[in-house]
Amino acid sequence: MNGHIPPESGGQYQRYIQPKGFSLKEEYTHQPELEDNYSLKWDGEWQITFEVFRDLGIAFAVVIIMIYILIVGWFQNFIVPLVMLAAIPLSLIGIVLGHWMLHAYFTATSMIGFIALAGVMVRNSVLLIDFINIRLREGIPLKQAIIEAGAVRTTPILLTAGAVALGAVIILFDPIFQGLAISLMGGTITSTFLTLIVVPLLYFKMMRKNGIESLKSKS
Repeated sequence: MNGHIPPESGGQYQRYIQPKGFSLKEEYTHQPELEDNYSLKWDGEWQITFEVFRDLGIAFAVVIIMIYILIVGWFQNFIVPLVMLAAIPLSLIGIVLGHWMLHAYFTATSMIGFIALAGVMVRNSVLLIDFINIRLREGIPLKQAIIEAGAVRTTPILLTAGAVALGAVIILFDPIFQGLAISLMGGTITSTFLTLIVVPLLYFKMMRKNGIESLKSKS
């Protein structure tokens, strides 16, 4: 379907290309299936963007499921992995703020950075909760075990975060991979500090709700 659409037409393009007695159906993700009516297919950059983010979304869902299964197998618990996975959405705070501060668009490389951070952030949660469980098996009270976990595990967690952030600096000003750098740096910084607070608090609340103060008798 061809025709000239004046720039000032805005959203009223239908009256220029839609004959009387016919309707105009817009297709965003698929090619028109029927030829008995008029259709407008949004293609080009829109189609590419949709397909890229769709595929990345599917990949992210698969990653989350795999991480969850691995943690369930290690800790033999279906609730604890959910506490650990809470660190992943925390990285979105830094990613959004980073793109806003640098006036950058959220691109496909930004999404790749978000997916890459999932494993790093969950690792930090594993370090904290695993240490808490070790201390609980030794008979240490829950509150004391959480405090000690924060004191002992903070250094390796910060070192990991610093290595990721510094490694992303070299691509921060690259026009293609800037989104990846912003996601890695912003997401790592905010998620690391929030994980040290949020994850222990969630775990403490979960354990207290279940009435568990020590794992010594279960070892």
